[in-house]
Amino acid sequence: LRILAYLPITFWAVIFLQGPIPQDPAYHQFADQRTLLGIPHCLNVISNLPFLLIGLWGFSVVFRLATNSTQQAFVSPVDSLAYQILFLAVALVGLGSTYYHLDPSNETLLWDRLPMSVAFMAFLAAAITERLDRRAGIITLLPLIAFGLFSVLYWYYTEQAGAGDLRYYIVAQAYPILFVPLMVRLLPSPYTRGSDLYVAGLFYLLAKAAEVFDQALYGVGGVISGHTCKHLFAALGAYWVLRMIRLRRLH
Repeated sequence: LRILAYLPITFWAVIFLQGPIPQDPAYHQFADQRTLLGIPHCLNVISNLPFLLIGLWGFSVVFRLATNSTQQAFVSPVDSLAYQILFLAVALVGLGSTYYHLDPSNETLLWDRLPMSVAFMAFLAAAITERLDRRAGIITLLPLIAFGLFSVLYWYYTEQAGAGDLRYYIVAQAYPILFVPLMVRLLPSPYTRGSDLYVAGLFYLLAKAAEVFDQALYGVGGVISGHTCKHLFAALGAYWVLRMIRLRRLH
């Protein structure tokens, strides 16, 4: 538990000792620039469809399970709220990222990152609800989402002012990825299948790796780029969370 107490302080200290972190101007220069079927950056655009489908499917499944008195996926219907928001945000990522990749720029990236930040914060709130403190998770859901949205708007405002700063957004994205696996490892859950979150996390790490090696992966045959793979791996991560919810039971 000491690790969980010290991690937030350490994480914030490391991030903010770095000073402002601007958006790399080359970020929007993706390896795969092809126009196919009249769609610019085609594969980077259409690879967002899984986000939309999994997000809508996930919301439907979670809502159904939460309102079914015989199910064992949630202790109480209110415990499902973070997951409902998570999957709605994933669906909106599909729309926002599609919009961004049709014409990549900071202005369109804003609409990709806003729902992403909501998804990250809802994921964190769900983990807090299930493993740390049920009441705390429910109470902090909206403040966490507000922080996620603030982190993106702050980045965008500072970029427009000529002094971009990604630090708050980095916290919003990276903190759940570091914190949730620790909670899974150290704290009990009332549900089975908690280890599925490790698999979801692995898919997310693969997505980040594919993003870094965008050009290198596209250079292998010129068929699919790392950024397209990033979308597919990240969507698989969201699916694995949905799979966990569908299959889990109360201990």
